[in-house]
Amino acid sequence: MHQKMSADDLTAFIAREFPQVAQDFAVEEAGPMRLTLRLKVAERHLRPGGTVSGPAIFALADVGMYLAVLSMIGPEALAVTTNCSLDFMRKPAAGADLLAEIRLLKLGRVLAVGDALIRSDGSEAPVARASLTYSIPPAAVAG
Repeated sequence: MHQKMSADDLTAFIAREFPQVAQDFAVEEAGPMRLTLRLKVAERHLRPGGTVSGPAIFALADVGMYLAVLSMIGPEALAVTTNCSLDFMRKPAAGADLLAEIRLLKLGRVLAVGDALIRSDGSEAPVARASLTYSIPPAAVAG
């Protein structure tokens, strides 16, 4: 299976379909079965104590997986998360954006399975890792 959407295509898609969060993310790189997504950390992403909140880290993993799936199947807004397991490993670096490296491990007809490794920009030490499963709607499979 070949890649159907580039980083620019994905950026335009999220701006059109999800304008409420599009400004929070930047697609750094998109390739076959992989994607790197940046969370542009702002004050609204922080929890008391000044670290990035768990929900913001989950959003980065989830949006990253969503866009990785779309890069392979095309612009299908109704692909949905069916499972996510998220391990928080260490506190993100203060003031740094977060980067999620997404790998699609399996892209089937109805399910996609992948993982996300999340790091603070400029650091090699993982902040979190996630395992995600997405349901691919029948319309995407037929197309």
